[in-house]
Amino acid sequence: MKSGFIGVIGKANAGKSTLINVLVGEKVAIVSPKPQTTRDAILGILTKEDYQIVFVDTPGIYKSKNKLTDKMMKTAETAAKDVDFILFVHDGHGGISDSDISLIKRYADSDIPMAIAYTKIDIMPKENIPADIKLLYENGIDCDVFPVSARKRTNIAKLEKYLADRLPQGEKVISEDIVSDKSEKFMISEIMREKILLKFSEEIPHGVAISVNVFKKQENGVYDINLDIVCEKPNHKAIIIGKQGKALKEVASFARQDMEKFLGAKVFLTTYVKVKEDWRNRPNILTELGYND
Repeated sequence: MKSGFIGVIGKANAGKSTLINVLVGEKVAIVSPKPQTTRDAILGILTKEDYQIVFVDTPGIYKSKNKLTDKMMKTAETAAKDVDFILFVHDGHGGISDSDISLIKRYADSDIPMAIAYTKIDIMPKENIPADIKLLYENGIDCDVFPVSARKRTNIAKLEKYLADRLPQGEKVISEDIVSDKSEKFMISEIMREKILLKFSEEIPHGVAISVNVFKKQENGVYDINLDIVCEKPNHKAIIIGKQGKALKEVASFARQDMEKFLGAKVFLTTYVKVKEDWRNRPNILTELGYND
């Protein structure tokens, strides 16, 4: 049997979390079209008869702007050092820039073997693919490249088999009935944040954190969930709540539906919006919200 850890690395919004969810077969990380969606290193575990792949989903790489993103970049860098293999995820739809080549080379030149998942091929001209792959090789990036579409599942089975073959021989490192290292409570907070990312634009979603106060399954099987939506400015709070509470009700309704699907049970959800100004630069609040080193 083969088993090991694969670090999934790449720029923000390259499609890392979507790819992991498809490979694992279950939702283990939230997704949205916005950068900074993933804030933590999240394990997604794929267990088959002959192999177990532990994917390490990491925050997208981009220029840090505050203490929160400092922590996120540190998380991504640490994850890339403690794995058996690196899968660098590149958004093929966006082409390949000089900064892309520089970043890819940094990981390709490390001591850890690497391959590239060239994503989103379902929304780009197919003739761009061989030209981009040729550009990588011309710039000294000598590793296997897999053009994939997570949404259409194009080449996903081929990529899975390739990654399994690259892992060392060994026993399962995690029980086969587990698909993620994160708790249900963590996933509930992430589902709420995902819906906020999808509903609101500009800076508001990036300045939002979720704090779950109550997560309890009642005797009748219904989950009682009480959470705070923490934002940075009073005007952000007003936008999240909306006129007569309409925006908050709408986003909470969408979140509750996904929570019920995830938990397989009814959910009674209570939400509050609180302001903690500039919380992304305040170490004590970052710790309080669970963003530890």
